Amino acid sequence: MSSRLSGESKRGEFGVPAKTKFLWGEKPLFTLKGRWAGIDKIGVVGRIPPIEFIPPIDYTVSEAEVGGDSMLDVQNLQLKLNGNSIINDLDLHVDKGEIHGILGENGTGKTTIANLIMGTNNYKPTAGKITFEGQDIAGLSVSQRAKKGITLAWQEPARVEGLTVRDYLALSSHNGQSDQIERYLWMVGLEPAQYLDRDIDATLSGGERKRIELASVLAMRPKLAILDEPDSGIDIVALPLILNGIIEMNKQGSSVLLITHSERVTEISHRVSILCAGAIIRTGAPAETSQWFKDNCRTCLHINEPEH
Repeated sequence: MSSRLSGESKRGEFGVPAKTKFLWGEKPLFTLKGRWAGIDKIGVVGRIPPIEFIPPIDYTVSEAEVGGDSMLDVQNLQLKLNGNSIINDLDLHVDKGEIHGILGENGTGKTTIANLIMGTNNYKPTAGKITFEGQDIAGLSVSQRAKKGITLAWQEPARVEGLTVRDYLALSSHNGQSDQIERYLWMVGLEPAQYLDRDIDATLSGGERKRIELASVLAMRPKLAILDEPDSGIDIVALPLILNGIIEMNKQGSSVLLITHSERVTEISHRVSILCAGAIIRTGAPAETSQWFKDNCRTCLHINEPEH
């Protein structure tokens, strides 16, 4: 199936359509909306299904549309390593059905929070509680947390010699059906014919491995997906597809903890929390909170020494 562009649309910030609908034949596959939508060069992702440009629409979901029931509660969380305080009385609340952005500069504790919630790197809180669907999970193993529906997508995706993309996604998928596996690859901008039989090894770029890992999380349909810097190593053409994949993940029913240093990535969130010195110092609506981050953190000369 050859690619084609049809229709007209208002141009977005990067000279691409403000809203782009992807079709698989005549069947809607997914939709990119808002500032990040659109693909400028089809050749970057190879052949893709026909694309129809339609008038722009805001993709942002209001807080009122989130479920409201608690998925994750972190209370007074602390972590000390080698006598150093890494996480300091951190409080965090993620609702069911929410995309919650964690925004912070490098070295403020973003990845450490992901490890504490997932239980990886043998991280155990020095104090505080991590409650998932009403149960304290701080004492559970990584596999026990995974069985409860929590998954973590690493900032640096793993390489797995001898395992094909097809097998990797089949392991993640609930039913392993080939058409669903292909759909998850399309959703992150990768053509199945070019990737399904490739090994997940060094022949894939970091951006390709990042998108394949996101496809695997889509296939898992977790209750809570922790995404650590999903935009890391992603170019400006691939980024809309990554963000759309996260939106689709949320539409499937997953709550998402979106960890990033980019205020633009958090635009797809329902709420955003700013992290500094291992503590949440501000939480609010994406636009206002991201602007505060830009004004106060991007120019900060004393990272991890907050004034506010």
